[in-house]
Amino acid sequence: MEQKKQKVSDIRAGLENAEDLIRQMDLEARSLQPNVKTMLLAKLREYKSDLNNLKSEVKRIASGNINPDARDQLLESGMADALTASTNQRSRLVMTTERLNQSSDRIRDSRRTMLETEELGVSILQDLHSQRQALLHANNTLHGVDDNIGKSKRILTAMSRRMNRNKWIIGIIIAVLIITIAAVLYFKRVK
Repeated sequence: MEQKKQKVSDIRAGLENAEDLIRQMDLEARSLQPNVKTMLLAKLREYKSDLNNLKSEVKRIASGNINPDARDQLLESGMADALTASTNQRSRLVMTTERLNQSSDRIRDSRRTMLETEELGVSILQDLHSQRQALLHANNTLHGVDDNIGKSKRILTAMSRRMNRNKWIIGIIIAVLIITIAAVLYFKRVK
C-alpha cells in the first residue's frame, strides 16, 4: 500500500513538472512569429488535453472508488499504455524543449540585435544633436555677419552722401573764388 502511495505521488510530481513545462512552452510559443505560433499552440492544446486525461486517471486511481481487482487491472493495462504514451510524450517534450531552446537563442540574438540597434540609435542622435548645435551656431554667426553687413552698408551710404555733399561744397567754394577773383580783376582793370 505504501509503495502504491509513493508511485501515485511520483506520478503527481511528474504531472506537475509536465504542467510547468507546458506552461513554459505556451509562453515561449506565444512570443514567436505567427506562422510558427499557431502550429505550436495546436500541439500545446493536444499536450494539455493528454495531461488533463492523465490527471483525471490518476485522481480516479488514487481516490479508491474502484474495486481492487479493477484497480489492479487498470494499473497493469495503464502501465503498458503509460510506458508507450510516456515514451511518445518524452520524445515530444524533448523536441519541444529543443524548439524552446532554439527560440530562446533566437530571442537572445534578437535582444542583442535590439541593444546594438539602440546603441546605434543613441549614437546617431548624439551626432545629430552636435550637428544641430553646429548649425545653430553657424546660423547665429550668419545673423551677426548680416547685421554687420547692414551697418557697413549704412555707413558706406552715409560716407557716399558726405562725399557728394563735400564735392558740391568744394565746387561752390571754387566757383565763388573764381567769381571773386574775376570781380577783383575786373574792378582793377576798370580803375
